[in-house]
Amino acid sequence: MTLSRYYATKQQGRIRLGAIVALLILVATLALAWWIITQPPRIERTPPPEPLPTMVDVVTVNASSQAPNLYAFGRVEAEQETMLASRVAGQLERFAEGVVPGQVVGQDTAVAFIDQADLALTLEDAQAQLANAQALLALEQAEQQRARSEYESFGRQLSAERQALVLREPQLRQAQAELTQARVARDQAALNVERATLKAPWRAMVQERLVGAGSLLSQGTEVVHLVGVEQFWVRASLPGEWTEWLEAGSSVTLTSRGWPEGATREGTLVSMLPSLEENGLQAQLLIAVNDPLALETDGPALRLGDVLRASFQPAIQEQLISLPSAALRPGDVAWRVDEDNRLRRTSVTLAYRGEDDALIRSGLETGQQVVTAGLAQPREGQLVRIRRPNDTPAQAGDEPGDES
Repeated sequence: MTLSRYYATKQQGRIRLGAIVALLILVATLALAWWIITQPPRIERTPPPEPLPTMVDVVTVNASSQAPNLYAFGRVEAEQETMLASRVAGQLERFAEGVVPGQVVGQDTAVAFIDQADLALTLEDAQAQLANAQALLALEQAEQQRARSEYESFGRQLSAERQALVLREPQLRQAQAELTQARVARDQAALNVERATLKAPWRAMVQERLVGAGSLLSQGTEVVHLVGVEQFWVRASLPGEWTEWLEAGSSVTLTSRGWPEGATREGTLVSMLPSLEENGLQAQLLIAVNDPLALETDGPALRLGDVLRASFQPAIQEQLISLPSAALRPGDVAWRVDEDNRLRRTSVTLAYRGEDDALIRSGLETGQQVVTAGLAQPREGQLVRIRRPNDTPAQAGDEPGDES
C-alpha cells in the first residue's frame, strides 16, 4: 500500500465517525425534546396567606339617666277666632278708626257702627209704651182701692171667686202684665241700640273686612274676621310610640326656617289629642304659645298657617344606653365585640329610635363594645379588628364592601 492511499483511507474513516456522532447527537436531542413536550409542567404550590380580619368601628356603651330629644312639625292655628256678625238689622255706617287687616284692637273696643236712627225711634216708642203701662197700672190700683172700700162698706161676705171680681184682681194682674211687656220691649230696644256698635269680644287682630261701609245688614250678617292675639296653638304630629315620654304642661321649643338664625319661641304642651292624624296615622299634640305676635315680648312673631319645628325635652328619664341608629340591624339586633375580638349577636329592647340615635332599654351592658360600622355580612364568632384613631382603610387593608 502506498503512502497516499493510506492517508485517503484514514480520511474516509474520520468522515464516517463524524457522521455517526452527529446522528447520535440529533437522535438524543429529538428524544430530549419529545420528553420535555410530553411531561406536564410542575409548579410548586404555596398556601395563600391568611386574610386579615375585617376592621370595624366600635363604641363603648354606658348606661345613664336620660331621655330622647323628641321633635315634631306642626302648623300654627288660632286659639280664638270669630266672624263678628251683626245682631241687628240696619245699614253699616262705618268701621272704627284703625280697623284694617293686620291691626290689633283691644277687648270691648268698637270696630264697626250700624246706623241707629231706626233703632232710636223704636226705643222712643218702647219708652212711651212703658210710660203708658205705668199710668194704666196706677189707675187700676186706684180703682182697686175704691172697690175695696165699697166692698167693706157693703157688709156682706162673698165667695172667693166673687170677691176677686169685685176687688178687680184680674184687671190688676192684666195691668201688671202689660207693664212687664212694656219694660221688656223698652229693654230690648235699648239693647238693640247698644248692639248697633260692634265690639271686639277680646283683644284681637283684624284678619279681614267682610263687607263694606254702606252695606245693608240683616241679623247675623258677618262683618269682620277677628283672631285672638293672646295665644296661638301649634297642632303638631309625631309617632304614637313617642307620646309615652311626654306630659301635659311640659315646655316646648319652637323654631322656623323663616326666622332669623338661632331665633326660638317657647310654648307649652297643652294636651295630646285622642284622634290620630289622617295622613300617616300619627299622634296629634296641641302646643300653646302666649303672645304669639310678640307684641309684649322679644322674639319672632308666629303667623297663622306657618309650619314650625317643635323640640321636646321630656321630664321622664330612665337608665338607658345611647347608640347611633346605624349600629342597629333589622330586628333590633346589635353586634358587639367580645374580649377575644370576635363578634357576638345581641337582641336589644328599644326605648326610642330616631333618625340619628337610639336608646336601649335592655340587651346591652355598660362597658361593652358595639359595632357601629364596617360590617357587610357579619357572622357569629367572626374575628375582627377594632379601628384605632390613627388607622385608615389603606393601612388596615380593609376588604372591599366592608364599609357600611
